[in-house]
Amino acid sequence: MDKRKYLLTGPPGSGKSTVIMRCVGLLRMEGLRVGGISTPELREKGRRIGFKVVDLASGREAIMAGVDIPSIHRVGRYGVDVTAFESVALPALNGAEKRFDVVFIDEIGRMELYSNLFRRRIIELLTGPVTLIAVVHRDYADLYGKYGALFWVSRENRDALPLSLASQVLRFR
Repeated sequence: MDKRKYLLTGPPGSGKSTVIMRCVGLLRMEGLRVGGISTPELREKGRRIGFKVVDLASGREAIMAGVDIPSIHRVGRYGVDVTAFESVALPALNGAEKRFDVVFIDEIGRMELYSNLFRRRIIELLTGPVTLIAVVHRDYADLYGKYGALFWVSRENRDALPLSLASQVLRFR
């Protein structure tokens, strides 16, 4: 198990994405160069209608999934636009080992894994030298959890996890 790989999993709504984004902020405040991707929800009138992918370093974004996206790739009621996802995610992650001190991925899940290029890049990052903090959908926790320290996020620990993770990253720098 690599001491520079931190993987977060847990049930929906447990705070995994919040933990990641707080950790991004803490490590940026410490002067570390951080990059990677997040996949926040898109909401309309309080209802989730899709997801976008955001490059954490450049701010570039694209709509990767939505209720109105026609696609052969589906997760529930969402069509997944693999090309749009790859147009942001792959440039954000390519060369990350040289550009960033820490790479964040939110998340490694069904929608994202429709991209074979992303799937390959994830393995490269998990087995490479860069420090990685990633959310892994609970269905994939066994598959990817073996590459690093796996944390189960819950309401009880989600407030303490960002500082704990940031402290571990800084200790191993």
